[in-house]
Amino acid sequence: MISWQFIKKASRQIRGYFAAEQIHFLPHIGPVSKYSGAKLGADIRAAGNVTLLALPQAIAYAAIAGLDVIYGLVSAAIAAMIAPFFASSRYNVLGPTNATAFMLFSFFSVNPALQSRIPELLPLLVLLIALCSLIGAVLKVADLLQYVSRSVLVGYMAGAAVLIIGNQLKPLLGLDAYVNSEKTATFFGLVAELVISLVQTNWVPLVIGSITFLIYYAFRRWKKTWPAFSIALVLGSAIFGPLIHFNVGPFTGQATFTTFGFAELMPTMPTLLRDGIFNDISALLGIALAIAFLASLENTLMAKSIASQTGDRLDSNQDMLSVGYANLGSALAGGMPASGSLTRSSLNFHSGAATKAAPVYTGIFTLILVVLIAWSGETGLNLIDYIPRAALAVLIIAISFSLINIRQIRICLRSTGDDALVIVLTFLATLLAPLHVAIFIGVAISITLFLRKASKPFLTEYEFNETGELREREGKRARPIPAISIVHVEGDLFFGASELFRTQVQHIVADPAIKVIILRLKNARHLDATSVMALEDLASFMRRNSLHLLISGATKDVYKVLKRSGILETLQQGANRTQGESNIFLTMPSNPNISTRDALRRAQQLLGTKEADVRIFYDPSKHP
Repeated sequence: MISWQFIKKASRQIRGYFAAEQIHFLPHIGPVSKYSGAKLGADIRAAGNVTLLALPQAIAYAAIAGLDVIYGLVSAAIAAMIAPFFASSRYNVLGPTNATAFMLFSFFSVNPALQSRIPELLPLLVLLIALCSLIGAVLKVADLLQYVSRSVLVGYMAGAAVLIIGNQLKPLLGLDAYVNSEKTATFFGLVAELVISLVQTNWVPLVIGSITFLIYYAFRRWKKTWPAFSIALVLGSAIFGPLIHFNVGPFTGQATFTTFGFAELMPTMPTLLRDGIFNDISALLGIALAIAFLASLENTLMAKSIASQTGDRLDSNQDMLSVGYANLGSALAGGMPASGSLTRSSLNFHSGAATKAAPVYTGIFTLILVVLIAWSGETGLNLIDYIPRAALAVLIIAISFSLINIRQIRICLRSTGDDALVIVLTFLATLLAPLHVAIFIGVAISITLFLRKASKPFLTEYEFNETGELREREGKRARPIPAISIVHVEGDLFFGASELFRTQVQHIVADPAIKVIILRLKNARHLDATSVMALEDLASFMRRNSLHLLISGATKDVYKVLKRSGILETLQQGANRTQGESNIFLTMPSNPNISTRDALRRAQQLLGTKEADVRIFYDPSKHP
């Protein structure tokens, strides 16, 4: 029966968990009195530069996801405005990104039955992403992101880039009408469809794309500080948009985007009170978790990259909370999923942004431009109608190549065998599986390899030398007291290591000469229920075989775990406590080897021998 004391203690531990590194759920602005005119000017200039990049990128990422441009533009405006009020980083600019957009496209590609319901399901999906991020921040899941190998993200980004490039070849070559979209959910299906359809290549979109790319390349090379992506899209649209719009010669009928009006700009709330809502939540929960994970991972890595140059202190859980609130705003406003944008955040930093107000201004400027675009749709100007899909496709291909970081790939392949395996398998997973599955395959492989190394406690047999100093036993030299084995345990004894720990000790016990094992647990860490049960099984095994198990060097934390778990009495069986006998000896900080000396005396008592005097030598200078 659970006691009231147990409930109070558990409640106190839970409160302590959430009190440590507390998350701030309310918007935080900071002292307005310190916001000077100089900071305002710096933030406005940075926001202007970022807006010139954010607007065309929002259109591009909506195109990657297979959505109308309005979804990307709304997300870019709303997420950028909301996130800074909750983030720990002052440079983060949130909105749609390459990787999350294509993950969204990949999901609906492998679920064609849901494609016709995208306008209905997307607000619900973004809301689920927001809830996953908010709950993750409360539970401090972001702390675990540091255990995800960077090789996973490098491999995932490279694979996603290859898929994005392949998909954008369709509008660039004019093959949209000839490629079977149901067969392009994986890379090899996409390649097969492209090869089959190559004979239908249209030279007109290829010319549009080629000239747009030359403009982009020229500005990237000769005017590196200028927004080449935006300039190339504007100039490409200015050159070819009117030719398409007014049906001039071979440009007649070329694909463009469609301008939206104020009606489409109105918020689209997620509909929760309807039939089948729980079926939809079940269908979307997996992709929601994947995008929330990827968005937080992107956001954290981007923030750390900039913080390494500024020295700012970051809180990954607080930044995860900002991702949650940004997606909550995007869901209510009718946008697509939002994540931390490396390119926009980096531009914000290098443009001289002074405070977290700069991303807010970026969102405001973007929203003003979105309203102007909607106004053009109402008045017949239809600005978006002048953007050729081929021009945007070639620019998406150009920026997708930046996701393939050759230097980082080289580092991952050359550092360790595990890193090379992780990046290769993650890359292959992105080509073979839907992206929302591939990211977790990469993470699972990374964690598996980590646990394989972490779950191997280091067991070394020790002995006392002629001067009484405890030392590692070398080779097959005879033990001073043959029936006693002193085993030093170094490392983690959590659930992943428990079975290996037990089998290794049982292997030592297999020596018929050994009657007593002394486990030195001074440097053993992280005992949990699984390792405690393994220790209990080991004690029972030894007792059935008329052997003895003693514990020495146990820390207070280890002792508490043994006592709370209830196996302390099992370990103490055979020891007459009234006569001062014990099978467990706690460590003494002043002399760590005293507990082993006492355990050795207890072992001699159990064996009924006083062979060899027990002396001890301790030099603090050698054992800090």
